[in-house]
Amino acid sequence: MTGLSLPPLNIPALMKQFGLRTIKGLGQNFLQDDLALQAIIQAADIRLSDEVLEIGPGLGNMTRYLALSAHSVTAVELDEKLFPALETVLAPYKNVRLVHADILEVNLANLMDGPDYLVVANIPYYITSAILRHLLESGSHPRRLVLTVQEEVAGRICAGPGKMSLLALSVQVYGTPQITAYIPAEAFFPVPKVDSAVLRVEILPVPRISAPLLDTFFTLIKAGFSQKRKTLRNSLAGGLRIASSEAEKRLTAVGIDPMRRAETLSLEEWGKLCNLG
Repeated sequence: MTGLSLPPLNIPALMKQFGLRTIKGLGQNFLQDDLALQAIIQAADIRLSDEVLEIGPGLGNMTRYLALSAHSVTAVELDEKLFPALETVLAPYKNVRLVHADILEVNLANLMDGPDYLVVANIPYYITSAILRHLLESGSHPRRLVLTVQEEVAGRICAGPGKMSLLALSVQVYGTPQITAYIPAEAFFPVPKVDSAVLRVEILPVPRISAPLLDTFFTLIKAGFSQKRKTLRNSLAGGLRIASSEAEKRLTAVGIDPMRRAETLSLEEWGKLCNLG
């Protein structure tokens, strides 16, 4: 649902009213720009029947838009001090459930009714990788992620061979990422030091690497990127603790030049290495 418009939320006034201060250690930068909020909702492509998980609702600015777009919203917030303000802002929206918890310690299968849910969130940037891993590796993973992340991180996640990274492969094995919008730092309160991007990830029904080989896949890519400036022959040898000659043999067996570097390999090529057993 798009075209939603709500009265602006005066975040500085709300914080003063409830005696709140942002906690830098929790990555609290509240999104206050209406156009940015609408861009996120549009990217999420929410159906009225959808169940939405929001991570870090903050003061509920985006939660309001989610509540108008979805069947139900489960908003997980770690900072208990925000709850009086959150409850006030969200009082008109009866389809919102507030949960006080650390999202990284929550069993998503117990939190959400089924696997066909959406995650829409302005996440704390310092735990972006951990949140992505938690969401994607859950037995009850979502249908789609729409996350506000650092612009540089979003670019890394969407990179292709030549600029591949451990993070890009870790996301792309589970879904297809794309940047749908850019958000300037000034759209947040307080203003962070970096610009942001809206990252949308369409989650695949099954991973691009078969489930029995996923552990092997992650072991291989971690080894490959453990010494990024070295050739694959040497980085795999060091990371897997095998002889360089053995690493070269494995790479040659699947048609990969041992002198290439990890960032040049496609996900499909890593898959070929996994199949060697």
